[in-house]
Amino acid sequence: MSKRMFAIIACLAVLLCGCVKEAQPAADASKDNLIKVGFSQVGAESEWRVANTESIKAALSIKNGYELIFDDARQEQENQIRAIRTFIQQNVDYIVFSPKVKTGWNSILQEAKEAQIPVIIIDRNIEVEDEGLYTAHIGSDFLKEGEKAVQWLEKLLEKQGRKDKPVRIVHIQGTIGSSAQIGRTNALEQAIKRNSNWKMVTQECGDFTRAKTYEVMGAILKQTKDIDVVYCENDGEALGAIDAMEEAGLKCNVNGGVIVISFDATKLGLEYCLKGKIALDVECNPLQGPYVNEIIQKLQRGEPIEREKLIDETQFDCFTINKKMIDGRQY
Repeated sequence: MSKRMFAIIACLAVLLCGCVKEAQPAADASKDNLIKVGFSQVGAESEWRVANTESIKAALSIKNGYELIFDDARQEQENQIRAIRTFIQQNVDYIVFSPKVKTGWNSILQEAKEAQIPVIIIDRNIEVEDEGLYTAHIGSDFLKEGEKAVQWLEKLLEKQGRKDKPVRIVHIQGTIGSSAQIGRTNALEQAIKRNSNWKMVTQECGDFTRAKTYEVMGAILKQTKDIDVVYCENDGEALGAIDAMEEAGLKCNVNGGVIVISFDATKLGLEYCLKGKIALDVECNPLQGPYVNEIIQKLQRGEPIEREKLIDETQFDCFTINKKMIDGRQY
């Protein structure tokens, strides 16, 4: 090879290396333009929760201009507080989280406020000393959901001629202290006060899971099988309760069997509703990602936002549900 040819090749090599080095900052700049969001999910205890997580991930994707840092708290508030503190240290642009319980958030949210990081709460709500500690809440009116359920039950019992006859109720609560549990529990307790013939047989925690409720319901059935209604605070609990009751020889239906009330309206829950095993399933919509994206985009543009966004929801009962309704569901 001649010296002249060697020099030409060497120059080309330098130029190519320069091109490679030029490309890297551009990629970094692109990443810097992404909106960084820290998302603490309470766990993955149900089909509903999984759908909720996937909705947030889909909406806050790289394609949509986000860098999402996800943390699964595994049903522990301490893990959520730790995750939020880490998000603050990572200097994220926004924090999104679904709180396990209603209280205990003042200190960590004060830290986020001092770091000037907007906080968006999804699903369950919280109780804080200063509402300025968070920017917005997107979720459900859990008391209203419960009221829908007990009003439907009142009408059913009246139609069946049982308005004044004894109605024995087993109540399976969700995670104690969560806003979903508090709202749905309050609705039932208020209904029992105004219906003197309604009797609470027992009130136990199923923690929003099928497995725990199966165990809890099994223990209840060893004490008594004289049950008219089982009021479960989500589909997982309803399925666990049905498993236990059917094993014990009880039938779950509105015609002489145990009336099962549930919440969430997942596809699996609605399949049980179609079979008549769940009498009523009140919807709780987990598809909250688009609402979070909308709020963040408005905040980015400096536009006013709706601080409290309650999602419209419906209900399904064993008398009116059909397969087409179930097939059209996204979760």
